[in-house]
Amino acid sequence: MMTEDDRNKILIVDDELQNLQSFKATFRRTYNVFTALSAEEGFNILLDEPDICVVVSDHKMPVKTGVEFLEDLKNLYPEMIRIVLTGYADLESTRDAINKASVYRFLNKPRNEADLAGTLASAVELFHTRSQLKKNREELENAYAE
Repeated sequence: MMTEDDRNKILIVDDELQNLQSFKATFRRTYNVFTALSAEEGFNILLDEPDICVVVSDHKMPVKTGVEFLEDLKNLYPEMIRIVLTGYADLESTRDAINKASVYRFLNKPRNEADLAGTLASAVELFHTRSQLKKNREELENAYAE
């Protein structure tokens, strides 16, 4: 049986507690789920859990939007896969999510559980593929340097 330490770590950031509770209840058996009510709280979790591989953020939040939060993450944790979840999609926020935050997916609310589950699975797989490629590249560079 898989322990909590063996599961991939996912962070969900949303200013609505009910959404966080629902997300955690849905995915707690598959992933080690962390939740945050704000971008600031999300950053604090990441300080303690830097090996989180996927971050899902609501777009419309007070103080800092989800795209702004994910843009900051891109600079601090470039390997993390970033996903925006929102009920307020407009062209500008979608463009910013792609161009500024390099999001992997832009999903709509209300969320479709099957779509979200598939997106999370492919995001985790992408994270591990990129991590392995980075490791392989570093090994080749070291071998070449010798």
